Amino acid sequence: MSEADDRYPTETLHEDYDDGTMPDNVDMLAAAVVGRRIVSVEKDAKVKARYPSTYRPYETATVITLDDGRRVALRDTDDCCAYTELEAFLLHPERVDHIITGVGTTDGFTRWHIYADMGDVLELEVGWSCGNPFYYGYGFNITVESVADAVIESERMGS
Repeated sequence: MSEADDRYPTETLHEDYDDGTMPDNVDMLAAAVVGRRIVSVEKDAKVKARYPSTYRPYETATVITLDDGRRVALRDTDDCCAYTELEAFLLHPERVDHIITGVGTTDGFTRWHIYADMGDVLELEVGWSCGNPFYYGYGFNITVESVADAVIESERMGS
């Protein structure tokens, strides 16, 4: 294991508190950002709705824009008493020139760390609950927009 691999040891919660959704969410985010650099982070950004309709073609999400132009959207979720929401984030601009080497968590998946060789590039404060285990859905809805998709959507939105 490299130094980066054990910076944030993998958290495991009792099966009464998490059915694997949170570690899966961390893995999905890592798959999208590792090997890239963060260009910007925007809370409440307009993104294409997961289930678009005439009346609701867009919804909001926290969007991490990467150096290759892709946009990683983290949508909060809520389903009755289960939820996952990004409460706050802290971008370390002095480290954005470093390539992301991993994503880890601490404090029972309430603090997420997107890190590079020099330390955390982006820290996320996350509120979440599995609700009534495990009847309701929780975990971020994470999507990645390709460069081409982002350009097309930007043109449609009049940017």
